[in-house]
Amino acid sequence: MEDKDWSTGDYFVHRQILDELALDTVAQKGTGSKCNLGDWLKDSLRCSVSRLREWLLRWVPVLGWLPRYSIRDNAVGDLVSGCSVGIMHLPQGMAYALLASLRPVFGLYTSFYPVLIYFIFGTSRHISIGTFAVLSIMVGSVTERLAPDADFIVNGTNGTLGVDLDSRDALRVKVACSVTVLTGIFQILLGVIRFGFVVTYLSQPLVRGYTTGSACHVCVSQLKYLFGVSPARYSGPLSLIYTLVDICGRLPQTQVPELVVSLVSLTVLIVAKEINNYYRKKLPVPIPIELLVIIAATIITHFCELSTKYHIDVVGEIPSGLQAPQVPESTWFLPVIGDAFAIAIVSYAISISLGKTFALKYGYKVDSNQELVALGLSNAVSSFFQCYSVTCSLSRSLVQESTGGKTQVAGVISSIIVLITVLKIGSLFEDLPKAVLSTIVFVNLKGMFRQFMDVPLLWRTNRVDLLVWLVTFVCTILLNLDLGLAVSIAFSMLTVIFRTQRPRYSVLGHVPGTGVYVDTATYRGAREIPGIKIFRSSTTVYYTNAEMYMEALTEKSGIEIGKLLSAKKKRNEQMKRDLEKEKKKAKKEKQKQQTKWGGHQANGGVPVTELNEGSRKTATETSGNPADGKVNWAYQHETTMLDSDSDTGCHGDDIISHISGRSEEEKGRSSGADPHSLVLDVSTSSFVDTVAINTFKNIFRDFGEVNVDVYLAACQACVLEQLETAAFFSESIPKSRVFVTVHDAVLHILKKKKEQQSDCSTVVGHLGVTSLVFTHRSVLSTV
Repeated sequence: MEDKDWSTGDYFVHRQILDELALDTVAQKGTGSKCNLGDWLKDSLRCSVSRLREWLLRWVPVLGWLPRYSIRDNAVGDLVSGCSVGIMHLPQGMAYALLASLRPVFGLYTSFYPVLIYFIFGTSRHISIGTFAVLSIMVGSVTERLAPDADFIVNGTNGTLGVDLDSRDALRVKVACSVTVLTGIFQILLGVIRFGFVVTYLSQPLVRGYTTGSACHVCVSQLKYLFGVSPARYSGPLSLIYTLVDICGRLPQTQVPELVVSLVSLTVLIVAKEINNYYRKKLPVPIPIELLVIIAATIITHFCELSTKYHIDVVGEIPSGLQAPQVPESTWFLPVIGDAFAIAIVSYAISISLGKTFALKYGYKVDSNQELVALGLSNAVSSFFQCYSVTCSLSRSLVQESTGGKTQVAGVISSIIVLITVLKIGSLFEDLPKAVLSTIVFVNLKGMFRQFMDVPLLWRTNRVDLLVWLVTFVCTILLNLDLGLAVSIAFSMLTVIFRTQRPRYSVLGHVPGTGVYVDTATYRGAREIPGIKIFRSSTTVYYTNAEMYMEALTEKSGIEIGKLLSAKKKRNEQMKRDLEKEKKKAKKEKQKQQTKWGGHQANGGVPVTELNEGSRKTATETSGNPADGKVNWAYQHETTMLDSDSDTGCHGDDIISHISGRSEEEKGRSSGADPHSLVLDVSTSSFVDTVAINTFKNIFRDFGEVNVDVYLAACQACVLEQLETAAFFSESIPKSRVFVTVHDAVLHILKKKKEQQSDCSTVVGHLGVTSLVFTHRSVLSTV
């Protein structure tokens, strides 16, 4: 029954105390029906028109939303957005292709095919699929490792050594396509088996630290174009450091014309970008400054003949038209399998994180597993058309969203612009300086370099996440992209294990006037209930922290089980020795009486009454006053010996108390000063393993041996089922020891103690002091 007083905000609940047995009755717990394997297979193989339609809509989402596409509401926004993103695709595609150590035209291919495939299978309406700096540099590290310049050295016409660029670039395209198709296969397989949750192991600090480190790799890789130098190529750990040192050593060889082109391009791009940001609310579309810079640089270079006069490195031949599809070579699969898996995870992590951000903002759903399939198909199918691995771009996605893009149709429009460029006007960019493309890369990395601001923020909010960010960044810088990612994920997992192994343990206290129990170390108003200890761990108890859980429980409760059990064992041993002494003493007294009786018979005898009085006197001297709590062991030792054979029985505890008397600690416990009940709040546990179950069994057993009752509270239904399956409940641990809330457990304990005290008072009134001592001690053996 519930009463509410809305005027004061008070809330009253009147109900019975609920343990799990009572809850099963009140809440009408059902047995449930588990589907066996045969039923599951039968249901899965069942075919119908509705199931086929559902299957098609799930795996081909475009069939669901395109027929309902509203031209009046979405067409204008998608058209403007698609044109803006398409214009961005052109310079970024060509620039990022250099990061992959490929010719710029392959960046244009990669900006065309994958976008069309994602349009069909993707579920995000705002992300822009295509080239991305981080993935490009990851692909580039593979192509340069497996197709280095040193393998293509040829003799020049004047006797000098040179590089066969055509052969090298052709092999690098094959390697890139092999990496891409393998990446797509990994993503499709993970999506089909519903493994989209794998990205949850890549925390946001890890992803941001990794992309920041990757941005440093991107910058270093582009310095050679900015300064016009040709450093040696390095791979493996510390390759970034070696490359940077090599470039610094070659700075005296800087080509001044290329440096001038780079500085002018950087200045124009940075100023225009800042203008776009400052007036972004007033401009209908951002100024396509990247495209304008490319056009201007190409025109100036062509008509001023900068490439021939000043030896400025230009893009070179860009074939018009699309290439015929080719099957990627499987011979490269084995050398690149690790890189492909790393690229698959990173590309998915970047894509799904940005996709879910837009979905949350605009109120639609992004299917994590379908996104894996869409990305996988975009990579796998596109690899047949000389494309390399793709993911979404932050800058293009923000432009697509900010310029009014509503659906994936914007991606199709951007692809049309790229297609026109590839078919008709791509060859016009052959005189474009590579330094200009490098500056475009630099400017677009501004957002990733802003992630350095995460460091002070994480320092203030969560230093474990800060450690993950820093370790990921340093490992990415020093160990290269693939190995750095593996080490970063391993370290992130270690932090999770460390957090679960070192949880916060607390003793809970009651907030007066409420049913709320909080940490007494944090809340000064919380009060511990005398005689009741309430213990809670901040995380799930399982095999990695079960031992620490026991140690913390002993420390927080103040009950040192080991010492108490040792003391109990010593008392039992002392009891046995005292029993033997009493037995021997009684035997000697009996022999003495028999000898005395025999002597009196020889001397004429002694009156029987006198003998009886002497016997009663001896017995009284031996046993003492019953009111003093002493026992006539000469009379009771046979029964006592039977009861003391068990070191853990309640009767044995009673006898030990009779022999040695109660210690001050036991007297305090019987009066309620020390714990007589222990409540374990397990609300934070989401599962229990075998070690945790054995730990709880040991707690019930050990604390029970020192006369402390143990209760479980706030046990989740799934945990309760696991306990039942593992046969945790028994005669010694009944299910009635599990309560719905901590408050229910505390009320039950207080009610039980009150009933016991009432029983003791009744016995005092009717049976006297001796019976009171027996009843009270019997109660203690059960409390």
